[in-house]
Amino acid sequence: MTDSWTPRTKMVHAGTRRSQYGEVSEALFLTQGFVYPSAEAARDRFQECGDDEYIYARYANPTVAMFEDRLAAIEGAEAAFATASGMAAVNGVLFSLLRAGDHVVAAKALFGSSLYILETLLAGYGVEVSFVDGTDLDAWRAAMRPNTRLAFVEAISNPTLEVVDIATIAEIAHDGGALLAVDNVFATPVFQRTLDLGADVLVYSATKHIDGQGRCLGGVVLGTTDYIRNTLEPYMKHTGGALSPFNAWVMLKGLETLALRCNAQADSALDIARAADGHAALARMIYPGLENHPQHALAMRQMTKGGTMVSLDLKGGQDAAFRFLNALEIVIISNNLGDAKSIATHPATTTHQRLSPEQRAALGITDGLVRLSVGLEDSHDLVAEVLQALDKAE
Repeated sequence: MTDSWTPRTKMVHAGTRRSQYGEVSEALFLTQGFVYPSAEAARDRFQECGDDEYIYARYANPTVAMFEDRLAAIEGAEAAFATASGMAAVNGVLFSLLRAGDHVVAAKALFGSSLYILETLLAGYGVEVSFVDGTDLDAWRAAMRPNTRLAFVEAISNPTLEVVDIATIAEIAHDGGALLAVDNVFATPVFQRTLDLGADVLVYSATKHIDGQGRCLGGVVLGTTDYIRNTLEPYMKHTGGALSPFNAWVMLKGLETLALRCNAQADSALDIARAADGHAALARMIYPGLENHPQHALAMRQMTKGGTMVSLDLKGGQDAAFRFLNALEIVIISNNLGDAKSIATHPATTTHQRLSPEQRAALGITDGLVRLSVGLEDSHDLVAEVLQALDKAE
């Protein structure tokens, strides 16, 4: 592989390891363990495992390694570790880096499960967490402490689509001696070079755009070789959060078409946002690619497109949101995102239902908010679908 290849080419070819048979499609190694030619070889491998040597599938696997190497090449990361799910990746980052007495500064607009780990699990182990408005840079500065070890954000928040200034938050964190970890799911590897903006650790739920067809769970963490190999990997391999070889193979196939899918989805998302913006049923149309988004200029500096997600805030609250959802014919109601199929979600009663009404209000998650993950259907069909559903929601 050459460094001159563009990310789109790397999505097809990077990290490939061919067996002696010279297969075109990546080989799928469905094995839990590996055979050693002698007792001495087993001893030596357990003492020092080489780059292309394996011990146990919970530690590493050739198919999983291809997925890790490919995504690392796409992102420009030194190393990656693939995990069983996106939340296994988030959990791995937080628990591998933090100890009792450490302090974390996190954006308050986070996915519900990430909030649970920060608010409930880490607090139980003596880690202090301060939540701030992710878009308020002064709040980030004020929250830093001498014992701040980590800053944690979503590049684009779920589901209100706030965009945070990665470069400035990275500078604030680094000035305070902390690392910056970014959940980059909504920005995707296609639209944003998050490590180049200053992030130290990058997290993905590969279940989303990377698979992109609703088939498998998976996650991945990217960073320096020192962090991945010496901090994250020991935690993950001893706690069992490794990605299965079959799921890694599916993710490899997903990466081959990632750029094509995400660009088409983002184009359709912009079409929908423009067509529906100002509809009488809407209190807000939220899409970073629209000029009226509060962080539009920032989004266009950090990203090449506005992303695949649109959020619609209906004036009539939950009743209007449910009328909108039940009027959909092409768009399915589910709680995944980044899929080839367009998916609509009502966060207040599903993904974020665990939060109190006061917490949801503080995050901007109203009873009328609908999150729309735009798929690969024809843009004209999707625009017509959303407009007719909005008409019925009035």
